[in-house]
Amino acid sequence: MKYLIIVCILLLLSCDKSNSENSDSQLRQQIGQMLMVGFRGTEINNSSQIVTDITQHNLGGVVLFDYDVALSSYGRNITDPDQLRDLTSSLKEYTSTPLLIAIDQEGGRINRLKPGYGFPKSVSQQYLGTINNPDSTRFYAGRTAQTLLEMGINVNFAPVVDLNINPENPVIGVLERSFSADPSVVINHSQIVIEEHSARNIFCTLKHFPGHGSSSADSHHDFVDVTSTWSESELLPYYSLASLSNVFVMTAHIFNSELDPDYPATLSNKIITDILRKEIGFSGVIFSDDMTMKAITDYYGLESALELTINAGVDILIFGNNLVYDEMVVEKTVSQIISLVNEGKISRERINESYQRIMTMKNSLIEK
Repeated sequence: MKYLIIVCILLLLSCDKSNSENSDSQLRQQIGQMLMVGFRGTEINNSSQIVTDITQHNLGGVVLFDYDVALSSYGRNITDPDQLRDLTSSLKEYTSTPLLIAIDQEGGRINRLKPGYGFPKSVSQQYLGTINNPDSTRFYAGRTAQTLLEMGINVNFAPVVDLNINPENPVIGVLERSFSADPSVVINHSQIVIEEHSARNIFCTLKHFPGHGSSSADSHHDFVDVTSTWSESELLPYYSLASLSNVFVMTAHIFNSELDPDYPATLSNKIITDILRKEIGFSGVIFSDDMTMKAITDYYGLESALELTINAGVDILIFGNNLVYDEMVVEKTVSQIISLVNEGKISRERINESYQRIMTMKNSLIEK
């Protein structure tokens, strides 16, 4: 009898351990899908770190650049159409789950696929908003979307729906990234961009929520406070466009004490969950802006930034890995988030919520 009791206890302990290991493995798989990273290389193979990230950490997405900021050199991921097509095809071979392959192809100066590499010419959003001709916008948006489709890219971090409130804004106005200061112009042209991409099953990204157009500083380089310049009109594009098909939203690292007296938007539950999710009603996938921008890294440690961003309601965290480069960023970030979950600072339910939202979106990529 005593022997049977001991055997039963051992079996129970073994089951508990197995269940725990399965649960931890599932958690890792879910967290991997919540990350998108940049990497170096115009081609990959089995020994590439990005391949390890995809196969071992279930990485959900990558973002491509032509220029390496940390190295001050071109040719990071993009040199010509044939090379890029081969790269994206190779990336997709390493996963059975659709891989998000993203790029900033707004047009004009924010343009990773340059004519010098053999890609079609693009124009800025400001140019299109100024001439205010829907046919012109549809032509350029369609050409961009078709190029992305042919290159195997399924996410465009465009259109910019920031209002051009401050034309001297170093990160929006000066770079001609906004269609207009007029919300109706921004909405009309952004919808055309989204329609052309959606017709080719490419996701667009409304950015930068809740509005970066009135700032006088660049969140890539410093803390940006828009409390005295931001207006509620900057939310109008999101009210109009967030319910369209194949649309993501990207957060801004801007601070607005009227919206949240404690945290910038990316880290703010008041802004991401209360305003974007509940007030505006957006039910799709939310991206952070690059978590390596100085508005975040100079004021919050990685652990704190991860905890706040995920609890704020962001689904996919972007590590552009370009302003600074860390080849092991995926492994480090996954481990850090697991620690936060184990410490009770992030709930498993919160992780599962984002994971389910991401997988629903990715299933739509398969179905179409």
